[in-house]
Amino acid sequence: MSGHSKWSKIKRKKGSADAKRSKIFSRISKEITIAVKEGGGSDPSMNPRLRMAILNGKGQNMPKDNIERAISKGEKDGGNLSEIDFEGYGIGGVAVFIECLSDNNNRTVADMRAIFNRRGGSMGTKGSLNFLFDRKGIFNIPVKSGLNLDDLELELIEAGAEDIEVEDEMITVTTALEDFGKVNKKLEELSIVPEKAELQRIPTLDKKLPVNDARKFLHMIEEFEDHDDVQNIYHNLAMTDELEQALEEE
Repeated sequence: MSGHSKWSKIKRKKGSADAKRSKIFSRISKEITIAVKEGGGSDPSMNPRLRMAILNGKGQNMPKDNIERAISKGEKDGGNLSEIDFEGYGIGGVAVFIECLSDNNNRTVADMRAIFNRRGGSMGTKGSLNFLFDRKGIFNIPVKSGLNLDDLELELIEAGAEDIEVEDEMITVTTALEDFGKVNKKLEELSIVPEKAELQRIPTLDKKLPVNDARKFLHMIEEFEDHDDVQNIYHNLAMTDELEQALEEE
């Protein structure tokens, strides 16, 4: 998990400097809305997906009014949102998996294909990257005063955590897909609110690129991230020491 952890560290550093809070809120609002529409109603106690989306909103200090508006939208018509995923390759054959929520699938498909083509990549077929990514549960928990890390680690391992790392005042907990709910329930019992909790696609095989090519690839990722329909992006570019240094110098 070391490569994944490095990416998480870099993303947190860059995100804290340049992420627009409104963009974060917009993505969480969409997830809340689709969770109500697709996940079984507006009661968080009966809708695990909604409960997780609300938790992520609270972890980002999202106003209560925003959360309630997103739930109301899901109760009405879901804003015509639907889930659509894209798989493809960037420069050097680096795999890319993109999760979107769109109210116009034709527009989103055209936009995603255009970015792939413009940045030297190619869009693949659905399911073509399944062998390159594992679904894992990831919890990001801020380290707070009074938190006994040793006791917490034991509790989470017993609940099903596969890996626990502490770096830069952030605890990253990784679980198997089937243990995600159990670890989340344990955190609720301990009254611990993660900054973020989600199912991610973790690469099973990394792809190394020269630093200059890696930068070009990351420009493509940034363009995808700027698109309003994009919720999450996963890729298997290897975080080499040279690339990590180059990114930290930006």
